Amino acid sequence: ARTVEYFRIPRNVLTICLGKSTYARCGIIVNVTPLEPEWEGHVTLEFSNTTPLPAKIYANEGVAQMLFLESDEVCETSYKDRGGKYQGQRGVTLPKA
Repeated sequence: ARTVEYFRIPRNVLTICLGKSTYARCGIIVNVTPLEPEWEGHVTLEFSNTTPLPAKIYANEGVAQMLFLESDEVCETSYKDRGGKYQGQRGVTLPKA
């Protein structure tokens, strides 16, 4: 899955994605690596069902929440500076190993 929102993270912000309580209580875990300073794109959401039971995830329901951590200083080297391989992704993006 991917987020509805398209993110443009400022150079002085790090963003962390956490799963929401209702889905977590059903055994659905959301995994997303941190959104580094100056990363932009749709976030690819990775889900795990930790139970043996089937589960449904519905479009446009809140399954995750973003925490924005702002620094007083900008980072020395941003994701954009490094030419990150997932920069500007527009949909679900498979691994680029």
